[in-house]
Amino acid sequence: MAKNIREKYKLMDETAFFRTLRRMALEIIENSYDLDYIILAGIRTRGVYLANYLKNEIEKEIKTNVIVGEVDISFYRDDLSLLGEAPIVKGTKLNTEIDNKVIFLVDDVLYTGRTVRAAIDAILDFGRPKAIKLVVLIDRGWRELPIYADIVGKKITTTLNEIVEVKVKEIDGENAVYIAEKI
Repeated sequence: MAKNIREKYKLMDETAFFRTLRRMALEIIENSYDLDYIILAGIRTRGVYLANYLKNEIEKEIKTNVIVGEVDISFYRDDLSLLGEAPIVKGTKLNTEIDNKVIFLVDDVLYTGRTVRAAIDAILDFGRPKAIKLVVLIDRGWRELPIYADIVGKKITTTLNEIVEVKVKEIDGENAVYIAEKI
């Protein structure tokens, strides 16, 4: 953790993390008329890992091949000038045509809504999906834009002084969610 952040408590351990993802995967199945026409598109970085976890859970439940893509919002952010002159761009890869498909946009934390807005802009540069549905592990409130999640793992109340840290094993060595406090 950064030096100006103090760990407060663990909101989800690995068991709760995967229990929540399994429930979310079942909601995706229930909200899809035809799973052959869906794409799970993870917002870089942790949203991509969550999308892959959801893919695995969906494929355990029903025998189908779910397409997973990656959305890079680097050039779509409204605060791009604040990030420096050379953002690291890894590119958006949706791995299929998106016209008339339902995209389940996956992110770790829904906060102001600005990341989601940027991701939608990035997706629309690739075509015209039938629908875009938002899937988030944590909804922490404090929206600045009129954006809501269709599928939420856990909705929590936070203060402006708190941050939510989603950790994934591939990057952080564990699957967990923490609430931390800025000091």
